Amino acid sequence: MEVDLIIKIAGIGVLTGIVAQILKHTGKDDIATLATLAGIIVVLMLILNMVSDLFASVRNIFGF
Repeated sequence: MEVDLIIKIAGIGVLTGIVAQILKHTGKDDIATLATLAGIIVVLMLILNMVSDLFASVRNIFGF
């Protein structure tokens, strides 16, 4: 795994957690949930891109 990707995922997680806690303390629980969901979607898109590259590499190795 690339270290850059792990750092990006950790950064997004920390930033999402901070934003969600600030929003919860201000009484905006629904927006905090949406912010958390947006962070999860961004991380899943990063992981999906990495899995797509993995499948492309496997396809090239086996000649499919």
